[in-house]
Amino acid sequence: MRSVIAGAAGALFGLGLLVSGMTDTAKVQGWLDVTGTWDPTLAFVLGGAILPMLLAWQVAARRPRALSGTPIPPMPKQVIDGRLLGGSALFGAGWALAGFCPGPALAALGWSGTGGLVFGLAMAGGMIAVNALPALKTRAA
Repeated sequence: MRSVIAGAAGALFGLGLLVSGMTDTAKVQGWLDVTGTWDPTLAFVLGGAILPMLLAWQVAARRPRALSGTPIPPMPKQVIDGRLLGGSALFGAGWALAGFCPGPALAALGWSGTGGLVFGLAMAGGMIAVNALPALKTRAA
């Protein structure tokens, strides 16, 4: 049952990204181009994502288990550190340059051609590298 719920949620999320224009790199780059021909329409998409999530966090805070029966993990500590700031800067730079962030990139893999595939591979490489860095730091010390 858990796989069915996860699959349905993923399909709904992907459909929402497609319908909203988040998988259209030109639209995303138009949203980020505040000094040029700015396209403010994605503000409604972002607002439409934040509002239901605020409600979901309120509901989750009162429940010990998800609807699927699995425990809801505690909220992570809200620490603003170099890792968060550096990751945010890399995310923003990648989003601005490629017009993709991880969710829309995965949703667009099937039809985005070579550029989408290259972005997906680079994203996967970055995820592998960031997880390998702490181990490399430990070995070097």
